[in-house]
Amino acid sequence: MGEFQLSLVLVVWGTAVAAVPLVMPSSPSPLAYMLKLYHGHQSRAHIVRSLPAQDVAMVGQHWTFAFDFSFLNQDEELETAELRIQLSPLAEAPAEAPILLEVFHQPRWEDENDPSLCLERRRLALFVVTASQVTFSPDGMVLEVSEALAQGLRPLSGPPMEGTDGPSPECQRRAPNPPVSDVQLMLYSKEARRLGSSTLLWEAESSWRAREGRVSQERTKKFPRRRNGVENRQCRKVTFQVDFNQLGWGSWIIYPKQYEAFRCEGECPNPMEERFQPTNHAYIQSLLKFYQPHLVPSTCCAPVKTKALSMLYLENGKVLLDHHKDMIVEECGCQ
Repeated sequence: MGEFQLSLVLVVWGTAVAAVPLVMPSSPSPLAYMLKLYHGHQSRAHIVRSLPAQDVAMVGQHWTFAFDFSFLNQDEELETAELRIQLSPLAEAPAEAPILLEVFHQPRWEDENDPSLCLERRRLALFVVTASQVTFSPDGMVLEVSEALAQGLRPLSGPPMEGTDGPSPECQRRAPNPPVSDVQLMLYSKEARRLGSSTLLWEAESSWRAREGRVSQERTKKFPRRRNGVENRQCRKVTFQVDFNQLGWGSWIIYPKQYEAFRCEGECPNPMEERFQPTNHAYIQSLLKFYQPHLVPSTCCAPVKTKALSMLYLENGKVLLDHHKDMIVEECGCQ
């Protein structure tokens, strides 16, 4: 049988934990560990990723591992990083600490005979792992590599570091050798995304799994729905003047007598776009509306960001200055 691949979604105390591609050549241990996290409801991070090693070289106390960090276009804050090295049954550790560890970024590529597809391989970290950073689990060794790896991941989108590999025989897939049967890098991180954005939509738009959905969305943009020959107006903020005298409140509100509150109007597209700042629920509803237009109602254009209004008014014979929240619409979105 060939390589087995699936995506696993974790939930930690009701918080969605990102879909993680797990690649398991032979051992079920990575999946078993992720399921243990899922059922254990550990709250140490919002997102847990299990990255399979693309390349493994362990010579004495000099270990080299390569992983695909392509997902780092997502804005996340790394909390903890662990290298989990699964050992064969009854096997001893391949080396004792201290261990010189090299970690490379190496994107996955389909054609192993074309080394030009691996030009992006670059070294992210070179550091020493001491005995205090090594623990043992029922499956093998666990190396704590948070600090060194976090420093190496920051410049990943910048120019290549000194020591970057070009196309060479070293840019290849090397499986672990006994007594090591599997190497996984566990990344525990927290979301650091724009307030109001849908994390599920963010994941989908940046994932290769959403290519077909993106094509459908682009087709919708290219051929927008029209009504009576006029293109539908999409969700947006419009002016909305409030006059307290018309409400009968002018006698006790001293200032302002009127203000611009703004309001939201327009239609929400199906499927949703990130610029409309949908909740995860609204994003799912928009997808269902796209595929089942007669069964699912559209999402609503509503305020997603507001600000306060300072008001001077009379209360029990006293003049008060207060800042009332959520009085002015700043941004509109689909909910």
